Amino acid sequence: MLERLGALPATLLERDVYLAEYWDTYEQVGGVFWKLERGQTFREPGDPSWEAFAAGDWDRALELNEADRSEAEAMAEKDRQVGIETRRIRVVEHPVTPYVQWEMQFLRLLAEAGQSLRVVLPAQAAHLERERPLPEIVLLGERVLYMVRYDSAGTPNGAWRIGDRDAIAECRADLADLFGQGEPIQDFYAREIAPLPPPTVRA
Repeated sequence: MLERLGALPATLLERDVYLAEYWDTYEQVGGVFWKLERGQTFREPGDPSWEAFAAGDWDRALELNEADRSEAEAMAEKDRQVGIETRRIRVVEHPVTPYVQWEMQFLRLLAEAGQSLRVVLPAQAAHLERERPLPEIVLLGERVLYMVRYDSAGTPNGAWRIGDRDAIAECRADLADLFGQGEPIQDFYAREIAPLPPPTVRA
């Protein structure tokens, strides 16, 4: 089903509306929170660590990321308070892009705080990408799925909301299958990310 999401009826949500609705739903649904990240390069203006990374200051980006450890711990604690179990899937291509190398720094903190994150290689998702790459997905409980939207520069700008319960159930099964194939992010990070030299960021 994941590969067919783009053909389903969906409601377009602008960024502010999506974020407000997302947090309201997150507080209510309980169960499993799924997140699938497929793109290899995004922009996150406003995030101090990303800003340092984008400016080519890798040491500062790492320093600011470590300062966000308390944020990662708070996110994991919030999951426990509202009865959410986070299961996050990160598709990683080789060679690892500078953005993914940067993002992995915070994902590692989330894993250390208690969230479940796994890395999937493109070959493991190939059966779902015969026509196009998988979308970026957020799925909360059993009732709502969002396909996150990005502008041409890779900056988040809202989402498409899908409420078809049968489609959502099939997507949960697809995500569970990918998650089962994935490698815990801590293991992937230690082997593939930690040894990398500082990334080269092109202006």
